[in-house]
Amino acid sequence: MPLKMLRVPFGFWLQEVLALDRNPYDRIGHFMQGLVPALVAREILLRLRVVRGRGWLFFVVACICLAISALYELIEWGAAVALGQGAEAFLGTQGDPWDTQSDMAMALVGAVVGQALLGRWQDRQIGRLAGLRRPL
Repeated sequence: MPLKMLRVPFGFWLQEVLALDRNPYDRIGHFMQGLVPALVAREILLRLRVVRGRGWLFFVVACICLAISALYELIEWGAAVALGQGAEAFLGTQGDPWDTQSDMAMALVGAVVGQALLGRWQDRQIGRLAGLRRPL
């Protein structure tokens, strides 16, 4: 079992509660790796008025989150190559050959969920900060 999974009791608790074969803590982290940057990127793009149209905003934010996730996976891969034999323990793939793709998919899901559930609320908050009566 990878070392990074041994230190995360929440993952084991969630694995037991949901009756999963694998500790899902890594997936939760990658979900957040999409959700948090989505809100940051969305706010920057809105405030600077970089993107016109909500559809394009949604798409560009999702692309930014995927780029961040891909960069993280490349750094993780580079570190694993540098570590040599400890790569499997470092990566924490738990025997999953699709771990990288699953991690990026979870980041995408986090970005989509974050925008869909929190986008309007974020619009109102930005509007209040900017002293606007209506959302951006």
